[in-house]
Amino acid sequence: MEVDYIIVGQGISGSFLSWNLINAGMKVMVIDDAHPFSASKVASGVINPVTGRRIVTTWMIDQLLPFALDAYTAFGNQMGVDLIQQKNILDFHPTPQMKLAFEDRQPEASVYLRVPENETSYSALFNYYFGVGEIHPCYLIDVQCLIDNWRIELKKMNALIEARFTLEGNEPVYKDIKAKKIIFCDGCNGFDNPYFKLLPYAKNKGEAIIVSIDGLPRTHIYKQGLTLVPWKENLWWVGSTYEWNFTDLNPSPSFRLKVEQQLNQWLKMPYTIVDHLASERPANMERRPFVGLHPIHKQFGIFNGMGTKGCSLAPFFAKQFTDFLVEGTPILPLADVARFQKVLSR
Repeated sequence: MEVDYIIVGQGISGSFLSWNLINAGMKVMVIDDAHPFSASKVASGVINPVTGRRIVTTWMIDQLLPFALDAYTAFGNQMGVDLIQQKNILDFHPTPQMKLAFEDRQPEASVYLRVPENETSYSALFNYYFGVGEIHPCYLIDVQCLIDNWRIELKKMNALIEARFTLEGNEPVYKDIKAKKIIFCDGCNGFDNPYFKLLPYAKNKGEAIIVSIDGLPRTHIYKQGLTLVPWKENLWWVGSTYEWNFTDLNPSPSFRLKVEQQLNQWLKMPYTIVDHLASERPANMERRPFVGLHPIHKQFGIFNGMGTKGCSLAPFFAKQFTDFLVEGTPILPLADVARFQKVLSR
């Protein structure tokens, strides 16, 4: 059997890349082992245009945000599902200093920051003492719906093999399937890829608690240190951590205790913990994705390293990578893996 591209991994990156390539008329085979705790499957799905304690706009967000809205809408329409909703973040300032930081940034980032009309209207739901800011527009992606439904479509097209990929020599083949190129979208498995393991990966562990909260309006995402995100089946995703030094990927009792303590102080409503998730993210030291072909072994490519911004980065750069592969148009230099040519040529 011959295909144009073998894509390894069907997380959010592999899903968007395979969708774009198939829509461009390419023959694709996706190989994925359906690992239940991949980063995509436990991600909150939030696209937030600002980040950090200094409340700065995220890289390229003016381009990424409208592109993501169009891409998720089109992807969902093709599958007959809704993948994206606007869910603005209500940011409950934890300290006077954070309130001042928000107010100082508001004139410069007024397109994304504002004060809600009635800051006191949430006092029946939360304890807060220093006001509320609103971040808008923010979007919530149903990542699991995307992955599950695209998996169904791939099966219908006979374009999915449910197996763990193993590299066989330096040719773009998998068992009896020959391809022009193999593209690795395999998240943390990329750390051990012989062709791309020298890239500046930064292993990052994330944890989240899933809780049930009866009566909490699902109109917004709520934030005060923790982030409360509407989750599937009327549950809430609470998180997340960013651990750079860790010894295992098990859910940690210390994180659960910290979440309970913070929820008890902030949330006025009763809640029940129903699950505790942990995963490893494929982040990188530059906080820029790895997109493109190996500078020497051009039969192999990579689409990885999205970190915590995968929901906003994957749609845009999947289209860029597809256009590069199909039409030869350039990839943005700050994302093109060619920037590591010296490292990868060793």
